[in-house]
Amino acid sequence: MGKLIEINKISACYGDKVVLKDVSLDIFDNDFLGIIGPNGGGKTTLLKVILGLQPSSSGKITFMENDKPTPAIRIGYLPQLSDIDKKFPISVWEVVASGLAEQKPLFRSYSNEQKERIEQVLEQMGMSDLGKRPIGELSGGQLQRALLGRAIVSRPKLLILDEPNSYVDKRFESHLYQLLESINKESAIVLVSHDIGTVVSMVKNIACVNETLHYHSGTHLHEDWLTQAYNCPIDLVGHGDLPHRVLKKHKH
Repeated sequence: MGKLIEINKISACYGDKVVLKDVSLDIFDNDFLGIIGPNGGGKTTLLKVILGLQPSSSGKITFMENDKPTPAIRIGYLPQLSDIDKKFPISVWEVVASGLAEQKPLFRSYSNEQKERIEQVLEQMGMSDLGKRPIGELSGGQLQRALLGRAIVSRPKLLILDEPNSYVDKRFESHLYQLLESINKESAIVLVSHDIGTVVSMVKNIACVNETLHYHSGTHLHEDWLTQAYNCPIDLVGHGDLPHRVLKKHKH
């Protein structure tokens, strides 16, 4: 299994506040990595550094292709819902198509092959009949599907999702995770979530970001590991096949 990304001792700051400190992580082909951690621990900042949206203060990120360094790899990104302007005048079809913008020659229309790919993704997202609808008329779950379509239409090597379960349409949530299982057959996935139970039920490996990073191969989590990673005590509450970790009573 080859590497896609090598993250070596990355640190990042906002002003004088250190958000990430000496974070190292390898992301592999076909991985499904869940990133958990407390609010403000640096999860979204790590994503932004990987995407080039936030500069690091030190360290290095190396992208890999066929086990050799490469300037970049194709990455799909599903941001948090709060980052989306629903008033922007754009249709569902145009949102999905925008994921191919870098591959389209300037001032030219999409090729027939690209249009066919867009239609395929709309069908995969269950949105074939909503292509002309403005995004301002979509529910939270519908908007999530349109944005996920944009993220995967280019067939990225890596798909990054930031708190996908924060979208308001919970009816689509279970279907989303089925889609991700299918997408993971073609793309590696990094999923950030504060919901430990959801992450444990889906992913192959787990990293906890709380300024530093703790990596856990597999999803059988031990209480001692979580306590160390979160820097406060964690307890396990079982809910059938979806265990949840919650904070124990502590002085913080």
